[in-house]
Amino acid sequence: MILSRGKNDSANSRHIPSATNAKKAPPSLEDFIIKRDYTGARAFLEFAHDSEEEDKLIGIDQWIAFCYFHLGDYQKALDLYKHINDVESPTEDINLNMAVCMFYLGMYDEAQKLIEQIPNTALKLRLMLHLAHKFHNEEQVMQMHESLQDKVEDQLSVASLHYLRAHYQEAIDIYKRLLLDNKEYAAVNVYLALCFYKLDYYDMSQEVLDVYLSKYPDSTIATNLKACNRFRLFNGRVAEQEIKNIVDNGTFGADLIRHNLVVFRNGEGALQVFPALLNIVPEARLNLAIFYLKNGDVQEAHSLMKEVQPSVPHEYILKGVVHAALGQQLGSKEHIKTAQQNLHLVGSSATECDTIPGRQSMASAFFLYGQFEEVLVYMNSIRSYFVNDDTFNYNYAQAKCATGYYKEAEELLQQITDTDIKNQHTYCMILAKCHIHSGRPELAWNIFITRDTNSEAFLLLQLIANECYKCEEFWVSAKAFDMLEKLDPSPENWEGKRGACAGVLYALATKSEKGRPHSGINDVIGLLRDSSNGQAEAMIKAIRKHMSSFK
Repeated sequence: MILSRGKNDSANSRHIPSATNAKKAPPSLEDFIIKRDYTGARAFLEFAHDSEEEDKLIGIDQWIAFCYFHLGDYQKALDLYKHINDVESPTEDINLNMAVCMFYLGMYDEAQKLIEQIPNTALKLRLMLHLAHKFHNEEQVMQMHESLQDKVEDQLSVASLHYLRAHYQEAIDIYKRLLLDNKEYAAVNVYLALCFYKLDYYDMSQEVLDVYLSKYPDSTIATNLKACNRFRLFNGRVAEQEIKNIVDNGTFGADLIRHNLVVFRNGEGALQVFPALLNIVPEARLNLAIFYLKNGDVQEAHSLMKEVQPSVPHEYILKGVVHAALGQQLGSKEHIKTAQQNLHLVGSSATECDTIPGRQSMASAFFLYGQFEEVLVYMNSIRSYFVNDDTFNYNYAQAKCATGYYKEAEELLQQITDTDIKNQHTYCMILAKCHIHSGRPELAWNIFITRDTNSEAFLLLQLIANECYKCEEFWVSAKAFDMLEKLDPSPENWEGKRGACAGVLYALATKSEKGRPHSGINDVIGLLRDSSNGQAEAMIKAIRKHMSSFK
C-alpha cells in the first residue's frame, strides 16, 4: 500500500492552526500540507507548540502526529497518540488513528483489538478490510468488501487489496475509472504505474508515472518506482542514479530505499540490510532467500521460506525453487514433490499461464517431472526473451540433451560464459555427452583430462566410456575404460575395455573412419598390455596373429 498523500478521516475534522496575519503573511500549516512538506509542517507545529497555551497543545500534538505519520515514522506518530490519550480521556478518533499506525507497524493483533469497541466509520471499515486480508480471513474480507461504498476512498482500498493479491488487471480497471472521473487525483497515476510494473510493462509504467512526477518531482515513492523501472529496463547502475537524490531524505521511505539499493547492487550488503527489514519490507524476506540461494545456502533459504504461506505467484515460484534446490541437495522426493506442486500451480493458473514467469514455472515443473518434451514446448515459447541468459540456456540445453537434440544442446552450452555454471559437474557431464553424440568424442576426453581427479571426475569418465561405446566411438571408449580399470580393476571395467578394443579392431579391419585410433593397431596393443587381466595377453596374441587383416 502506498501512503496517503491526503489527510486521514480523523485529521480532516480538526481545526488547522494558522499563523498570525502580517503585512506579508508567513506560510500557514495548510500551505505546508498542500505542498506535501510534512517536515516543514512539523517544524511549524513544534514552534507553535512552544508558544501556545496549555489548553491548545493537544490539538497541536494531533497535527504533529499526523505529520509523523505522513513522513512514514509510524512509531513516533503512535507514541504521540498514546501520549495524547494519557493526558486526556481517550477518544474514538485518536484510538482509530493509533490502530492505523499499528497496522503500518505490523501490529495487526493490537490494531484489531483496539478498534473492536469503536463504532463503524468509513476509515474503520477500510482498516478492517485490510486486517482481514492480513489474517487470511476470507469470509471477513468478503463481508468488509460488501460494506464498502462507491466513494473514492473505499474504491482505492478495494483496488489496493486487488494489488496485494496480484489481481493487477482488476486494480487497473478501478484506477482508470477513478482517474476518468477525478483527473485531479494525480497520485492514482502512481498506483496505476505500480500495477503496470507488476505486469512487467515497464515502459507503460514509466509513462503513467511521469504524469505524477511532472507535478511532484520530489516524491520518494514515485522516484523509487522510476528507479525500479530503470532497473528492469537497463541495469542496477542506472537505477541507482535515479534513486541517489532520495537516499538520505530522512525517515519517509528510508527502509524501502535501503532495501532497493541492495537489489540494485546485486545483493551487496544483503546480510547487513535485509535481516533488519524482514518484518518491515515484505520483499526483504524473499530477496534474502534469493541471496542465500545464489550463494548456495539452501538451508538458510528454506528456513526463511518455510513459514511463508504463498498468496501471490512470485511467492509460490520462490517457494518451489527453494524446495527443488533442497530436494536435489538432500535427495528428498518429498521436497521435489512440494516444488512440483508450487510451480505447476503457477504455470497452470488462468492469470499466469500466458505470462513469462508462468511458462517458466510450468517448464520447471515438467523438468522436475522428467517430462522434457513438455519442457521444450514451454521453453521454446519464451526463448526469444532469454537469448543471452546463461541460466536459461543451461536449462534449455539440458532439456535438449534429454530429448536427443545433442547438436543444439552443444551449441547452447558453448554459448554460456558464466564460469560458475561452466565449472559445475553437471555442465561438464552434459557437454561431454553432447560432444560424443555430435561425433566429437575427443572433445569429451579433453574435458576429462582438464578436470581434477575426484569422485566427480570418475563419474565423468564412466559417462565418456559408456556413451562412446553406444555411439561406436570405440577408441575414446577404450581409453576411458582403460583409465577406469586402473582406478577400479573390476570385471565390468575390463569387459568394457575388452569390448571397446574389439570395436577398434573391427573399425580398423573395415577401414571405418569412426572409432579408430590415429596410430593404428599399436595403440590397442598398448592399452591391453597395461591390463592385469589374464585375458589381455590372449587378445594380444590373437591380434598379432591377424595383424595383416587390420592394415
